[in-house]
Amino acid sequence: MMKVECTRLKSGLTVVTETMPHLESVALGVWIKSGSRNETVEEHGIAHLLEHMAFKGTARRTARQIAEEIENVGGEVNAATSTETTSYYARVLKDHVPLAVDILADILTESSFDEEELRREKSVILQEIGAANDVPDDVVFDRFAETAFRGQTIGRPILGTPDTVNSFTPDQIRGYLGRNYTTDRLFVVAAGAVDHDSFVKQVEERFASIPTAPTAPPIFETAIYTGGDTREERDLMDAQVLLGFEGKAYHARDFYCSQILANILGGGMSSRLFQEVREHRGLCYSVYAFHWGFSDTGIFGVHAATGGENLPELMPVIIDELRKSSDRIEQQEIERARAQIRAQLLMGQESPAARAGQIARQMMLYGRTIPNQELMERLSSITVERLTDLAGRLFFDTAPTLSAIGPLELLAPTSEFSASLSSPAPVRAAS
Repeated sequence: MMKVECTRLKSGLTVVTETMPHLESVALGVWIKSGSRNETVEEHGIAHLLEHMAFKGTARRTARQIAEEIENVGGEVNAATSTETTSYYARVLKDHVPLAVDILADILTESSFDEEELRREKSVILQEIGAANDVPDDVVFDRFAETAFRGQTIGRPILGTPDTVNSFTPDQIRGYLGRNYTTDRLFVVAAGAVDHDSFVKQVEERFASIPTAPTAPPIFETAIYTGGDTREERDLMDAQVLLGFEGKAYHARDFYCSQILANILGGGMSSRLFQEVREHRGLCYSVYAFHWGFSDTGIFGVHAATGGENLPELMPVIIDELRKSSDRIEQQEIERARAQIRAQLLMGQESPAARAGQIARQMMLYGRTIPNQELMERLSSITVERLTDLAGRLFFDTAPTLSAIGPLELLAPTSEFSASLSSPAPVRAAS
């Protein structure tokens, strides 16, 4: 039987496990409640650079030894940086959990930040930035965030810029680390064939040197949604277009309602946008809706990829579907969205890596794990009336954000989209 256990150490570090006795492996990691949003202006991109540098050598191991030791036992180790979190994680067989804990602790507490390794890693990240700029569907999302939260940390690309990345020194990295990597912001999570008490002892011993207080107050700038328009003409085969609105924060009452609405509008092949835009009209090869939640705000958006010649017809159809959602949503659509979310939750429980990540996110956001039954009860409380009311507020009460790249000669000005969304769709007479 799977069992979630949580222990808060005297240091303030939180350790959570979910025992999955039918497995032979364990997914474990360290999740930090800090990401690109916690950087100063001069530190733009340093959270991501720190994630890279953690694997480039410690007081006890070279970069090669880090890689070889975990791979010698058939395991793997990696990391990721997002707007509000950073994670370092490993996957090993159950007998090698102590080794994985030791390596993760080593890279987080004893990284050397060697000057030569830093120089090489800067070059790697500059190539990563260049590669991202060559991918239109990456660029359109970066520009979208920058425009939705103009001039703010939350809207900046996670990778940084060539100028900022080149400017970083080992002391700057240590400064960011000391300000953000403290026990109150770290969560060590394992899922799979793990024994909770043994795991807690290993973590307590190896993570003892994590500071309990920051060297300086953490950086956090309250988000203010601005909206706006950004376009870049490029000689491409297709146009990438993103239309978005201010969404809901994780703790907002309408957060789960927003997830359901995104699913109904563009969450799969049976969704409204896919059926109307792609299947019925053939106006694009990709279209979907999404909702991103952050700690104090959110983004609701629709992404489409199409030939430039289709833009004059495509955008009015998308806007019309958004307007219709404020007038009419069927109960069957809600049930289908709930079923899809339930399936994702249950399928995720079959993967220790997915489960560890889910537990970590819940601990960071809510301070506890949330049982699936509770999540489904929250979803069950969502009604047709709540969804249509939310759609009206999302699409009519905030300025839209438009981000587009490619052949855009035929893309109408944003003022036309705003005018189309200035009033809800007319209520249909009963037949």
